[in-house]
Amino acid sequence: MTRATSVAPTGNHATLRQLAIRDTLLAEYDHEMATTRKVLERVPEERLTWRPHERSMTLGGLAQHVANIPNWSTAILDDVTFELTSSPLHLAEPASHAAIMALFLASTAKARRALDKADGELSATWTLRRNGHEVFTMPRTAAFRTFVVNHIVHHRGQLSVYLRLNDVAVPAIYGPSADEG
Repeated sequence: MTRATSVAPTGNHATLRQLAIRDTLLAEYDHEMATTRKVLERVPEERLTWRPHERSMTLGGLAQHVANIPNWSTAILDDVTFELTSSPLHLAEPASHAAIMALFLASTAKARRALDKADGELSATWTLRRNGHEVFTMPRTAAFRTFVVNHIVHHRGQLSVYLRLNDVAVPAIYGPSADEG
């Protein structure tokens, strides 16, 4: 017997470890979504079409992208693979700030439910494919953290710069901002 198989948790130990992993992800997810909501709430309706550069997303488009990212959760937690070409890469520009917030609230609730019901399958591998070719394979926990949580954090950072460039007060994120303590 190899060392890896002799120390691998089984039965209740494996279940408890998976629940601990899920609970850790839930805590991180809840914290980051609460912070993201504060940033999205600051997006000004009258500036949705503003963009810092011709090759950049609009403020509304970026906010909508952030609001939509949690929808990836079900593809990661419920399926073993995802074909990237089966999903639209760009959404239509948002109609309003209210539409962005409604999308965010719906997608975060859907993701929270999917993560809350996740069980021992969290350590199973998940594969991203494009045009039938494997882009990469990683454990579901890593895919969730990378493509949902970290992806949101990345674009939330961009969104905070967009807010600053539009003289909108940036909320405290991981500590005080120039506007909030």
